[in-house]
Amino acid sequence: MAATPHHYNLPIDTLIVSIFIFLPFVPLTTCNSIHDLLKSRGLPAGLFPQNVKSYDLDQNDCLQVYLEEPCVAKFETRVFFESVVRANLSYGGLIGLEGLSQEELFLWLPVKGIKVIDPSSGLILFDIGLAFKQLSLSLFEEPPVCVPKDVQLEAYGRKELGFQNLRR
Repeated sequence: MAATPHHYNLPIDTLIVSIFIFLPFVPLTTCNSIHDLLKSRGLPAGLFPQNVKSYDLDQNDCLQVYLEEPCVAKFETRVFFESVVRANLSYGGLIGLEGLSQEELFLWLPVKGIKVIDPSSGLILFDIGLAFKQLSLSLFEEPPVCVPKDVQLEAYGRKELGFQNLRR
């Protein structure tokens, strides 16, 4: 007579309760970096700078990205990242963005959302509240260098001072 394997029959209620107890502790993504996560969701890796410390993504796709400190980077124009950037992550989009501003004509406008509507178009759409701005996806292939705002402003101030000294 062949040996039969032992089967453990747990009551279905115990199994369901176990799933609900341990589900919050299971990581929702296997991506090691924010850049990998963005690529897995149809977005370019370079939307966030190199100096991202960590990120959280909950079961409702609410994304929080933590940077070492507030900083300024450049895509086509300058962008300002606060130390925490929040958004709802969907496939091809960051909706309800908070903590990201873009410089337009000497004004800093909050970026409300970022969307890749058709990847084959090579374009990404930035919602800056007053308008939508289309940029080339190629600008976002690599994570940008992001310098602390104070350092960036200090360097900008030096350039201005040098220019003023030349005019005299």
